[in-house]
Amino acid sequence: MRMYDLIEKKRDGGELTEEEIRWMLQGYVAGEIPDYQMSAMLMAIFFRGMTDQETSVMTDAVAHSGDMVDLSPIEGVKVDKHSTGGVGDKTTLVIAPIAAACGVKVAKISGRGLGHTGGTVDKLESIPGLRTDLDMREFFDAVNRTGLAVIGQSGNMTPADKKLYALRDVTATVNSIPLIAVSIMGKKLAAGSDAILLDVTCGSGAFMKELDDAVELAKKMVQIGEQAGKRMAALITDMDTPLGYYIGNSLEIIESVEVLKGRGPEDLREVCLALSSNMLYLSGCGSLEECREKAREAIESGAALKRLADMVQAQGGDPGYILDTDRFARAPYCGKVTAPRDGYIVRMDTAGCGTASSMLGAGRVTVDSVIDPAAGIILKKKTGDAVKAGDVLAELYTSKEELLADAQKRYLEAIAIGDDRPCEKPLILARVEGGRAEIYQP
Repeated sequence: MRMYDLIEKKRDGGELTEEEIRWMLQGYVAGEIPDYQMSAMLMAIFFRGMTDQETSVMTDAVAHSGDMVDLSPIEGVKVDKHSTGGVGDKTTLVIAPIAAACGVKVAKISGRGLGHTGGTVDKLESIPGLRTDLDMREFFDAVNRTGLAVIGQSGNMTPADKKLYALRDVTATVNSIPLIAVSIMGKKLAAGSDAILLDVTCGSGAFMKELDDAVELAKKMVQIGEQAGKRMAALITDMDTPLGYYIGNSLEIIESVEVLKGRGPEDLREVCLALSSNMLYLSGCGSLEECREKAREAIESGAALKRLADMVQAQGGDPGYILDTDRFARAPYCGKVTAPRDGYIVRMDTAGCGTASSMLGAGRVTVDSVIDPAAGIILKKKTGDAVKAGDVLAELYTSKEELLADAQKRYLEAIAIGDDRPCEKPLILARVEGGRAEIYQP
């Protein structure tokens, strides 16, 4: 078998066999197939696409390219949630404790942020002492004791995905629906949960800008998971506006705690209830309506907040920061962005808002960038809000005063103000289960 022949086959629109795909992935991980040939294959896939069969086989090959996590030492049903990324997307910090409070186990292997999107691991590490580098024995023990734990990816999980993603990132082949599906579901299948809920974000702050593309991606990933024997569903959620009002690591912990106390912004509360009720539904806890009521009760009773504090303690962190978020250090410098004219906020470039937060130190410009846990943005106005010239649109926080000016300029560039209030659209745009998509957007 020759890589040259496989590249030529895919370039001309052919379908790769299971044997060819597995040989190709094994050879690439082993260093027997060079980057330049795999780059040619990725570009051929980008333009020619992959069939459902090719996508499923490639996902399985990626998942099995390294260690597969065996969650059998954890008692009960294990459920996971994966988001395709966004700005202010702190939902894991809310919905995992809700699911745990309802008796479902959440053993989550999560990621760090890069670019305009935040990472759950970075947010959790803003809690003093909290470790996300637990070994598997510690991980299993934490989940069995508290119902949930969130750690970073380590060891030899999905080495094929690591190599492929790095190559896609420098060859302009990231934005391919089958390759995105392979990357996400390869990691999820390797992580070992029984049920997986996908949060496919859609809009200016997401990979998928259009609803049709988001639905197509969701369908592919749900199908891959079902073929692997997982219970699957996906929600398409709006990311044309940042979720909630706080962007940044410790800031997002603070806002998540507010939701678990029954407060917090309405959009974040609603999305978290939708996601957590679907997680419980996939775990066999009842109908969607019954599961939504259970999720609501977990918040109202304080049980979900206690689970988050228990998880923080189990992972070496100080739970006092969850019980009293005033203990988080505040950034010493604040800059305000004000409205240049009267009108309504008609559009927010959500990726631009996330970039501004990263410029303040809340995110990474490179993989090795050091995170400032207190840096970030507190939004004062969002899409649809009326503003007058001089109104504060956002407060920007950083530990380095010299970072403020450029971040303020970038944030203002991300805001469009017009004369007419824009039409509202739903927070949950669609739901996918069993190959069927229910569209909620008018």
